Amino acid sequence: MKTDMQWKPDAFTRALIEGLFEPAEQEKHQLTDRENEAFHALLQKAWETNRTRPIVDLFVFLQKMKQEKGLSPPALDPEAGLEEAALLLLAEKHESIDEHGVTIGGRVDRSLSIVGQAEKRCADYLNRHPVEAPSGIELRDAIAENQKRIRSVLKMGSEDWDSFSGQLKFAIESIDTLSRILDLPEKAVADIRRVTRRYRMRLTPYYTSLIMPGEVNDPILLQSVPTGEMVDNAGEEIPPVAADHSPARLIDQFYPRVVTIKATNMCGMYCTHCLRIAHIGKKDRIYSKDAYREALDYIRENHSIRDVLVTGGDAFVLPNDLLKWLLQELDEIDHVRLKRLGSRIPVTTPQRIDEALLDILEQSSDRKPLRVVTQINTAREITPVSRDAFRKLSNRVAAILNQAVLLRGINDTRVKMWKLSETIQEAYVRPYYVFNCSYRNPQFAHLRVPVETGRDIIESMYGNISGDAIPRYIATAGGKIPLHRDNVTGREGEQLVLQKPWSGETVLYPDPREEDRAGKPFAFEKYVIPEN
Repeated sequence: MKTDMQWKPDAFTRALIEGLFEPAEQEKHQLTDRENEAFHALLQKAWETNRTRPIVDLFVFLQKMKQEKGLSPPALDPEAGLEEAALLLLAEKHESIDEHGVTIGGRVDRSLSIVGQAEKRCADYLNRHPVEAPSGIELRDAIAENQKRIRSVLKMGSEDWDSFSGQLKFAIESIDTLSRILDLPEKAVADIRRVTRRYRMRLTPYYTSLIMPGEVNDPILLQSVPTGEMVDNAGEEIPPVAADHSPARLIDQFYPRVVTIKATNMCGMYCTHCLRIAHIGKKDRIYSKDAYREALDYIRENHSIRDVLVTGGDAFVLPNDLLKWLLQELDEIDHVRLKRLGSRIPVTTPQRIDEALLDILEQSSDRKPLRVVTQINTAREITPVSRDAFRKLSNRVAAILNQAVLLRGINDTRVKMWKLSETIQEAYVRPYYVFNCSYRNPQFAHLRVPVETGRDIIESMYGNISGDAIPRYIATAGGKIPLHRDNVTGREGEQLVLQKPWSGETVLYPDPREEDRAGKPFAFEKYVIPEN
């Protein structure tokens, strides 16, 4: 056999073929009958077909036999004629078939090895995520059973279950109602009753159906049902977030070109890690038109403002006519170029995402880009219903961005956060931020996770999941500070020193120590595991 003198193997191919012919200390074994049969079948396919895969399979087999048995290609079968010249012909054939001229050496010795190493990195995740972090789509049958039980207890008909008004009407706001739905330990019930004298609890029936009975620290339970830590955690509460960044009524302003309108204190459910816990109050409130006009006047008078976030509370709780009016007013302000709506409703009460709301959003987004900023903290929150809500939203607005919060027991492992990021990406949502849980409120200090843990999780994503599924890791400390290693400049006692990249200013940021709580029962665990 004679190879074309114009063609020359690249360095990868030369190294691959030379390696197959290197002298072995000893030939360990001859081929088994099965291996011999496989070898001849591979050889025949490599010569006869016009595809690259058979040639690759043959070279992979030859390499394996060399590594495991010390056999060079001619030693496999002297009559097969598999000398170096024949392998060069096959290498040339492979390269000529491939549309991009990929060489056999590059593919076998490099590409397949790199892919194999990547697969090993992800194998642990792929094996563990269905058990450790199942999505609401994977748990659809169990959730359906939960829904039947909840509807029976609350005496909810289909019309109420499938409507936003029905979900709010039957919202679970007392431990007595919750105890009829969930089998909670007696001590947990007593603590929840104690906490809810001070802080509001609300779960929609839909969101409650995502709680899996028997899972002690269920990620939905942890986010929605307060435990004793919320009143027992020691520490001085820092003034309500943005008290020192509110230049006008209903307005928060941390940056010169971006403002927030806190349009209501209402939510479909109240999170146990709520940054605005001080704003919730005891009663739901939608404010007067005068209050909104005052906020809008501030925006009109400040021409540097470009981006306005309407939040609360939850922007999607606002009545359609009020939300439409607010968006129209913002669209009429020339220097406002972008709008955002902050909402957890698509995962807590997706029934809200109906045609009337979608029409309002699309009309506004057609004038100037409108984005929905949501908060999804666990893959459990993506169910067939919430995914469909996000799909519909994605067709009507410019983008849907997720701002997750890193929370102990909910998403504080690689498996859980990788699964969250991949699941929401598949649900038409872009992973945008992961916030380190705020230090401002002692009420949820038990849910905080060390900064280094979060950095390890986020950095582990690079090279392992899609690039646009990787969120940015952020701390809120007088603005959003990226938690890259360059921005963490030191430590003073129990606090990290963070540097604001936009100004160079440094701030102290309290950081929990994992060793202080290792081995101690956490949240609902303490109701089933006796403390020492």
